[in-house]
Formats: sequence, structure tokens, C-alpha cells
Amino acid sequence: MKNMTLKKIANAVGGTLHTEVLCDLLSVDTVEAEGVFLDSRKVGKGDIFIATRGEHVDGHCFIDAVFDSGALGVICEQAPKNPKGPYIVVEDSFRALRELAEYYRMQLPVKVVGITGSVGKTSTKEFVASVLSKKFRVLKTKGNYNNEIGLPLTVLRIQADCELAVLEMGISNFGEMHRLSQIAKPDVCLITNIGQCHLENLGTRDGILQAKSEIFDFIQGESGVFLNGDDDKLITIQKVKGRTPVFFGTGSNNTVYADCYENRGLNGSRAQIHIDKTVFPVEIPLPGEHMLYDALAAAAVGAFFGLTPAQIQAGIQEVEAVDGRSHVMRTNRYTLIDDCYNANPVSVKAALDLLSMTDGLNKKTRKIAILGDMFELGAQEVALHREVGVYAAQKGLDVLICVGTLCRNMFDGAQSIACANPTCYYFADKEALFCEMDKIIQDGDIVLVKASHGMHFEEIIAKLS
Repeated sequence: MKNMTLKKIANAVGGTLHTEVLCDLLSVDTVEAEGVFLDSRKVGKGDIFIATRGEHVDGHCFIDAVFDSGALGVICEQAPKNPKGPYIVVEDSFRALRELAEYYRMQLPVKVVGITGSVGKTSTKEFVASVLSKKFRVLKTKGNYNNEIGLPLTVLRIQADCELAVLEMGISNFGEMHRLSQIAKPDVCLITNIGQCHLENLGTRDGILQAKSEIFDFIQGESGVFLNGDDDKLITIQKVKGRTPVFFGTGSNNTVYADCYENRGLNGSRAQIHIDKTVFPVEIPLPGEHMLYDALAAAAVGAFFGLTPAQIQAGIQEVEAVDGRSHVMRTNRYTLIDDCYNANPVSVKAALDLLSMTDGLNKKTRKIAILGDMFELGAQEVALHREVGVYAAQKGLDVLICVGTLCRNMFDGAQSIACANPTCYYFADKEALFCEMDKIIQDGDIVLVKASHGMHFEEIIAKLS
């Protein structure tokens, strides 16, 4: 890792370097770290281990073990009693992680694409990375490594030969995006939409817009700004530090837009994309109308970096689903739509739209939605759960299963619709559902599973798989 010697790392994090057991003092200035980890199990020869204190585990307990594994050094808040190697003492290990990632980012000529928004960050990241990989060596955020721990760890994975890094950036409060932007220093900023996430902390959609817009605070050089032009909040952003945003969407008023859209259910969709005067067809393999916006965002960013229509087409067509995010799974008994990673009113409605448009193998195929609590909605949580229940009842489903304390309101909302089609069930928790699930779900059913991550609905997917 460029310029990541023990001495420079200590300077970057404002720590005190201790080298009592280091025989070759020249190595403090010359030997560069191979990698940086918070998980002691991943530390190998030449790596740096950052010892952090969590709710259940204290990383300081594993300092001896990482030196036995060949660690170059350790960053810690408390000096080890009998150190087996050099260590750097800091006041706050998590802050040191952020400062180290910021320092490392400044060493690299890599271009960074920062992606944020209320809904669709991960799938958009997958589309953008898939497209850009047709021309460049690309690193992308793994899984949900998008917060003040995950983002710096992702930055520290960037290798010297990487040309572009596609980084997902997620927040739940004011100031967090400012700190993430300071670390990532994005050359390209992309915002997918402004929805109803984290209302508990951000208050309103205007608050969400303000918090997400902090991504622009450290935008670099000749940069690009890409915004969803069909979003009523994002369309109000007309200039970003003198730059005119590129808007993408379904309307022809956008710089990049789509028409001739054909929804193919669980098989994805087709559309025609317009970029300036260039028009080309695309096959979108992931299901749901919302994936069209991800494809448009990727096409816009791809064009900015000089990709040809053929390269953009190939990147969109080859994108792969991520577990927990509209991932279609076909078992011997059911077709599952695994969308259980997270949930808010906008994303749940989009998932219900997808389910309602799916076609089964025969007329007996039923459409079933298993929905759970949506968290961090603040004072509006009761009304928003009820609103989603009303929406679900009007989508032509056969069965609606609501699970969780807040979902009682979703169930009541669905039951309030006199002409509603679905048979509705309410369960206080997953365990209550598991006792009855085999009686409700039948062979051949198409089953959507969606809730906030804290509900751990991946356990339902495991049961059904």
C-alpha cells in the first residue's frame, strides 16, 4: 500500500508509535503495509490490525494473535502488556480508521464514483461497476460496507492498479455524509432518489436531501454530478459548485432517458436509452421497474467516462443480483423474491409492484408477500406502515403476511380496504410465523420477503429455501 509505512501511518492517525520490540528500525520508514483489517481473523503477513471495542468483542484481546499471524503492526487504544511487535496508540481506533483511509485515498490517482440515495444504492452500485468494468479496472463496495466503518475499509482495499472505485455511501444522520465524502473525495457524485429513510433522525424529505447533499462537500477536480431527474427533490439542484448536473430518468426532459420500456416480470426488462443524440437498446436482467433507473444511472456514468454504447449495453446486461435485494431464487417448491436486506415505504411499494406483475407457471400460482417492520421512520412510523398495508391490499396479491410490532399497523391498513383481494395474516414475530408458515404457503407460490435488516428476515429465506 503506497506510503503506508508504520511511521507515516502513525502521523496520519495522530498516534504514538512504539517500537520497543522492533529490531530493524529502518523498517519503520521503508516497509509498506499489505492491508488493513479490523477482523483479526483476516490479518496476514505484513498487514495492519486496528483493535476496536465493540458491543460484544474487544479487538485488543487479539493483538498477540495477529502478531503471531505476521502483522506488521497494530493500532490500538490501549498498549498491550507484553507487545510482540510495533504498535500505535491512539485515542479512538474508529477515528483512526477514518483518518488512515483519508490519508491513503490521497496517495492514489484512482477516480472515485460516490453513490448515495434513499433507495437503490446497492443495485445502482452494481450496475455502475458492471458497466465501468468493460473499460477499466474497477473496485466496488462489497455488500453493505457503506458507513463510517465500511467505507474506510473499502477505500483501504484499493490497489495501486485500480483505475476506478465505485463506493456506496449510506447515512442515517446529519454530518455523516460530510465525513464519508471527506474520506472518499469523490470525482463523481450520484444520488438515486430522496425517499423516506431515516426520518427518525432527518425529520423530513428536505432534511434527507440536505444530508445526502453533503456528498458534494469534497467533490474533486473535473467532476460529474448525476441525479435522478424524476425525483421532485433532486430536480431542485441546478448547480453543484459551478457544475451543472446530468439528470437521468424516464422523461425526455432528462439528459439521459429511456423509452420503449417492456417489463418482463421476473426475467427483467427491455428499454431504449437516449444519451444526447445516441440511442441504443438494453436488456436489464434484474426484475422490477426501479432497475431501469439503475441502468440509466450506469449508462450516464459510463458515457461520462467515455464508454461506447456497446460497452454500456454489455455492462448492463451482465449485472448480477445481490442477495437480499430483489434476488430471484427458484427452489423445488417456490419462487422466492429475496428482498429482505432493508426496507422503507418506497422500496416496499416497488417490491409489491414487482410481485403484482409476476406471472406464475399456471393459473393456480399464488402471489404472497411476507412483510416486516420498517425502522427509523420516526413519528410517521404508524401512518407509513398503515399506508403500505393499504397499498399492498390493492395490488392483486393472494396472501399478505405482516410480521412484527409495527406491522400490526400494516395489517390494519390492509384490512381497512373493503375490496382488498389478499387473505391477510398477522404475526407478532418470526417464531409465530414459523409455526404456521407451512400451512399458509403452498407449492408453486411466488413469495416476496421484505423487511428492515434488523428484522433478520434472511431466516425466513433460509426456511423457505
